[in-house]
Amino acid sequence: MPLNLQALRVFVAVADQGGFSRAAAVLHLSQPAVSKAVAGLEREVGLPLLERGARGVRLTEGGAALHARARELFAVERSAEEELRALRGLDAGVLRIGASTTVATYFLPPLLGDFHAAHPGVALRVTSANTRAVARLLLQRRLDVALVEGPVRHPRIAVAPWRTDDLVVIAPPGHRLVGRAGVPASALAEESFILRERGSGTRTVAEAAFRAHGIVARVALTLGSTEAIKQTVLAGLGLAVVSRAAVADQLASGVLAAVAVRGWDVRRELTLLRLRGRAPSAAARRFEEALGVERGEVA
Repeated sequence: MPLNLQALRVFVAVADQGGFSRAAAVLHLSQPAVSKAVAGLEREVGLPLLERGARGVRLTEGGAALHARARELFAVERSAEEELRALRGLDAGVLRIGASTTVATYFLPPLLGDFHAAHPGVALRVTSANTRAVARLLLQRRLDVALVEGPVRHPRIAVAPWRTDDLVVIAPPGHRLVGRAGVPASALAEESFILRERGSGTRTVAEAAFRAHGIVARVALTLGSTEAIKQTVLAGLGLAVVSRAAVADQLASGVLAAVAVRGWDVRRELTLLRLRGRAPSAAARRFEEALGVERGEVA
């Protein structure tokens, strides 16, 4: 028969306090209630657990054995409570963050640094992939936070706006279109472009921008990394459409140049993805607060 854990707790208190009255005070119970609990436990185990005397109580051999195991049991209980308390809070645990490539490379690092400084006990696990892959990982519940740069439409995913990002057309500094004001969009149709792979948010937004300007882009090369694209543009293999944040340093130093295309005002919304009906962990909630994202969902 399973032991009555409440009675076991009372028995441990009596042994630790050395008497029924002191245990009753600690447990905020009446002395008769304490005596009844211990007597009931002795009946359950079929052995006397305490020897009563004028100077208090003393453990029998059976009582000493049970007391030792009970102390171990309650120590494990306290340890479990502390671990769960830590996971409910921000003292421990793991925060799994998925971000599309541009976000992970150019927007996420300072946020991770600030979060780690504020909550060093939370281990950060970051996955960088394109928008489609990040959404898939979220649906598989393998992420706690998902940040992407491309549009996502799925009935189980809610999308919340985070911040905006400008896309620019970049070229080597000596390119014929660099330095000209108001380059007509039609001029881009004569150029070769280096684009991200399909499934990338940057690729999706770039293709939409081309369509909006009536351009059929000639794709010379497809690469899975913005850094690789920048180096390839610098080598003269073509133009590219990238996040302004991704080339801010190169534009400022003159290593790369932006083409001033007339009417080119291409912006995209970086977004936070949430799995509908899933409550966030304390760490995920705090990270979202650091992002400045409201808890309300938008489709």
